[in-house]
Amino acid sequence: MSPRSASVNEELRRRSRERLLQATVDLVGERGYEATTLGDIADRAGSARGLISYYYPGKRHLFQSAVHRLMQLTLTEALDRRPLPEGPDAGRQMLARAIDAILGLGRDRPVLMRAHMAGILQQEGFVQCEEQQQLAAQLHRAVTVYGSSDPDNEYPLLRALLMGAVVAILLPGAPMPMERLRAELFGRYGLDWEFGMPPEREPISVQESLDGTRMPNQR
Repeated sequence: MSPRSASVNEELRRRSRERLLQATVDLVGERGYEATTLGDIADRAGSARGLISYYYPGKRHLFQSAVHRLMQLTLTEALDRRPLPEGPDAGRQMLARAIDAILGLGRDRPVLMRAHMAGILQQEGFVQCEEQQQLAAQLHRAVTVYGSSDPDNEYPLLRALLMGAVVAILLPGAPMPMERLRAELFGRYGLDWEFGMPPEREPISVQESLDGTRMPNQR
């Protein structure tokens, strides 16, 4: 049997890493971060326990990479969903899709996203990884098609605003309604409520929020 080519080995490694990342978000979403062990993740992924250490320096790094991958995939799916918006509002509609995609994770995956936000605030801080870079590229894409005159500086601000909104959605004991947070973000960027994937109901003050805080489109 001839040895596998380098490209085949690279593809096998990619698939192995993706199984570990998917198993991580699945298990932490089901059980929470502390109750999920590296052994559990390896078993769910069908991988050897030592393979995790080969790819990642620790559980926190693995977890952040896994959530960043989930966020990137969710954001990419939203931006690429057909039919793509056209016309003069296309850029604003694409940014609305991006905002809704990330806020939706806070609403739909509360255990997972609460653990992620808590981990970022711990001593290890924000993990720089390939998945995080891919997520950053999609956020940069969103503000670019929106028409920002300075996307290099705008996308980190958008990231910070989205992180803050997700924290507010998940804040134990004092969560804020997603609709209100969405209205504030849409108002900042001058987006119409009907863009993206609007919730079934608007917050009571959405019209006042949109009329009172709307900023000019940065084109």
